[in-house]
Amino acid sequence: MDTTKIDPKLLNSPAFQRVLADALAIQDRFAAEPVYAKTGKGYLKSAGVAELKEIKAAQQHATK
Repeated sequence: MDTTKIDPKLLNSPAFQRVLADALAIQDRFAAEPVYAKTGKGYLKSAGVAELKEIKAAQQHATK
């Protein structure tokens, strides 16, 4: 099975589009540990307090 190609059915899925957008948005923040580079293990770097404030504001706005 070739895992490098995305199933065309997924490309039209709104849920897949949201997941893909979220993944691409945080991709630059993921830092792989040198020891685990081959396994893909690592950690997500913090984007800082500003991002947390934006997330909280968006959540509060969504609940109103």
